[in-house]
Amino acid sequence: MHRLYFILFLAIATIQVSHAQEGAKVNEYILQQEQLKKTMLLRQLDSGVYYMDNGNYITADAKFQYVLDNIKSVPSDLTFYFGKNSFYMGKYKQSIDWLNKYIQLKGTNGQYSQDAAQWLKRAEAEYITQRTQDPKVVGQILSTNYDIDCGPSGKVTCPVCKGEHVVVKRAAFGNEYKTCGYCNEHGLLTCAEYNQLLRGQLKPRE
Repeated sequence: MHRLYFILFLAIATIQVSHAQEGAKVNEYILQQEQLKKTMLLRQLDSGVYYMDNGNYITADAKFQYVLDNIKSVPSDLTFYFGKNSFYMGKYKQSIDWLNKYIQLKGTNGQYSQDAAQWLKRAEAEYITQRTQDPKVVGQILSTNYDIDCGPSGKVTCPVCKGEHVVVKRAAFGNEYKTCGYCNEHGLLTCAEYNQLLRGQLKPRE
């Protein structure tokens, strides 16, 4: 009887190990496919940069939009490239939005931080002119529709308080100082919180 129980135990254990191995193989396959897809999308991104640098902004725009629509989290570099290319195409509101995202993510230490700040100033100036001349500007692709990849740290400086953890409001009898209701005590948001804030879904802390 004991031997029968032992054989049953071994059979069950073998089945469980086999299932676990199959599950691990499936997970590994899924990860490999996701990595392959990401690699192909990053090649499309590089291709878009090539076309942009060579003045073919429409093709670059198509490449960037394809990456945006198919990647899980938008790389920070793409926010810069898409913002810059949008400027070339006269989509200044779109350019401002994406360049702002790059600056929020990278601050002053990013590879393209200085360039992003310069393009942002140009886009803001052109947008003011554009609104004066043609208020019916459509077809803008804004970053609120996408999840932005915040990088390896997973943290972003809060755009509400600029990382100060204090919001300053002008009042009749001087400035009012209020603790920021969105970030932690260090003025930071998690990547999930940052993306929720972009979509207007992040509720202030109690």
